[in-house]
Amino acid sequence: MPLSPRVPDLAALDLLVSVVELGSIGRAAQAHGISQPSASSRLRYLEKLVGAPVLERTTLGSRPTRAGALIVEWARAVVDAAGRLDAGIDTLRAERSSRLRVAASQTVAEYLFPGWLMALRAAAPDVALALESGNSVDVAGAVLDGRAGIGFVESPRRFPGLESHTVTRDRLVVVVAPGHPWARRARVGADELAETALVQREPGSGTRTWFEYAISRGLPGRVPVVASELSSTTAIKTAVAAGVAPAVLSSLAVAAEIASGALVSPEVEGLDLQRTLRAVWPAGQRLTGPARELYAIARRPG
Repeated sequence: MPLSPRVPDLAALDLLVSVVELGSIGRAAQAHGISQPSASSRLRYLEKLVGAPVLERTTLGSRPTRAGALIVEWARAVVDAAGRLDAGIDTLRAERSSRLRVAASQTVAEYLFPGWLMALRAAAPDVALALESGNSVDVAGAVLDGRAGIGFVESPRRFPGLESHTVTRDRLVVVVAPGHPWARRARVGADELAETALVQREPGSGTRTWFEYAISRGLPGRVPVVASELSSTTAIKTAVAAGVAPAVLSSLAVAAEIASGALVSPEVEGLDLQRTLRAVWPAGQRLTGPARELYAIARRPG
């Protein structure tokens, strides 16, 4: 139930207890980091609420009246309870600051996050971190509903309710099996790529959404052709290597396969496949603690 308007505020009660314990308004004001006139003003307002004097001012200091002694006795329990509440809140804050839940799209989770995690461990070894991976839509949902304190997405979409800031960039590339006709070519045209059925991620994935976005900008009215949809980058790379169809994937995801010759990547002419990877968190909020540290690490060059 609501408290009566006659109940003094906690700061005034705490000040009154200090006056009685320290013997003067001046010493109490100093202990609370306020001026003596400010302390006197608070105490006068407390007396107004109580309806009776609570202190007797003498040349030797201040002492409680009968009413003041009763109020101090009751106030001590209130102030002690407030101290326990304050300590409990500090404990909760410390516990929260030592835990971080992160959501990241698959490319970020598999190819960038391990390095970020090592850097975070070095900077904050006591942080307990949990990672949830999925497509960019899943990541946005995890941040919006509070399952994650920060997320990392690949999609060019802007998600309502989320702050969005670029942390790094990568490039989409075409990959084919060594036996595919494109493997013997240095370049593939944008029109030819748009007409070719590709192995793609599911709708909502950042890689697929960004590729569709690139096609819509470079070839208005065209829509990429889907040969098959697979829910993981590893499965797509396996399908491409087996000769099912070409695919468009992050350069981060296929660097090892291209270097080993397991996949071949011709250049694409007439299409901008550069993209940004972004951090997201709830709009109107500021990153703090481990989330802020992780964001700073993700933005470091190289």
